Amino acid sequence: MTTDRSTATVCWRTRDCSPEVQGCCQHAVTDYDMCPSRCNFAFCHRSEHQVTADPALVFDPDLDRSQALKQTCLYCEFFLKNGPKKDADANKDGDA
Repeated sequence: MTTDRSTATVCWRTRDCSPEVQGCCQHAVTDYDMCPSRCNFAFCHRSEHQVTADPALVFDPDLDRSQALKQTCLYCEFFLKNGPKKDADANKDGDA
């Protein structure tokens, strides 16, 4: 899988269930609700998926976790290393 977000849909922005299932899903009501890890369709089958408990990755304050559509991504080493970073300018408190 490519990590070039300008040319491809990244895995953390993709739900793995069919449009029919999405239509009646009670977990992801809006386009930005996360699929819970307990959902049968949230399990990741991609070769890049590797669960990690590395605190440096799991608690990285610069990672924009709101971009993940599935809770399983929040512990995925691929997402934690390649996921989008928070906009540094948007996080400033106005201190100059």
